[in-house]
Amino acid sequence: MVLGARRLSGVSTQSHRAAPDRHQLPAVQKLRVRFAKRGRLRFTSHRDFQRAFERALRRAKVPMAYSHGFTPHPKVSFVGAAPTGAASEAEYLEISLTERRDPAQVRADLDAALPPGLDVLEVSDTEGQKTALADLLRASSWEIALDEASGAEVAAAVTAFMAEESVPVERLTKKGVRTLEARGAVLDAAVHVAASSPGQADQPSTVVIRCVVEHQAPTVRPEEILAGLRVATGFTPVSPPRNKRLAQGVWDAQRREVVAP
Repeated sequence: MVLGARRLSGVSTQSHRAAPDRHQLPAVQKLRVRFAKRGRLRFTSHRDFQRAFERALRRAKVPMAYSHGFTPHPKVSFVGAAPTGAASEAEYLEISLTERRDPAQVRADLDAALPPGLDVLEVSDTEGQKTALADLLRASSWEIALDEASGAEVAAAVTAFMAEESVPVERLTKKGVRTLEARGAVLDAAVHVAASSPGQADQPSTVVIRCVVEHQAPTVRPEEILAGLRVATGFTPVSPPRNKRLAQGVWDAQRREVVAP
């Protein structure tokens, strides 16, 4: 699968949405989809992901419901998308259907219609669930992998960061510089060091920061957690981090884990 600067293989940057009938069929079922973005596809834009899914849904012959109006759109909603460049095992969307379908069959058909690296992990029926998906995705569990790093140095930086009451960081937006509260968004953090090879215990290795970040407005990203470490302690990674979202859901402080919807 080849990924271009503006094109996901098989998915044009221009819309190929088929015009549905003027009289739209009502939605009779809503399915919730959890999918992963892996490998090179983590660099694909959210807009291209949307187009890829719409195209795959048509290939899989999933009976999508459409909005009303002059230019109807498929009723497909993405919630809490990970930043471009970050891998994820917990991306979510919901699809409204005009005919009832078996969720397991939709999962298999949709996964087969998508490129490798955009993988459908689970499909479930939302019947009887009154809570909106956005209200069930209140926090994310992240893994930030740092190559050629010192475990002791990273652990000391994370400990010092977590001891702070407030660590403001800046994000450059289209409207200018925005200040975010990095420390207040982090609910939990721990450091794990990959096992060293024999005779290389003192050599730099891959160090992983696993942290739980509360979804705020705007949501603090992994790179802003690292910016918070730099602000609080002066720590700066020597190589680009590899960020991966492990889960989305509600933070259970007693069990110290993110509970998926």
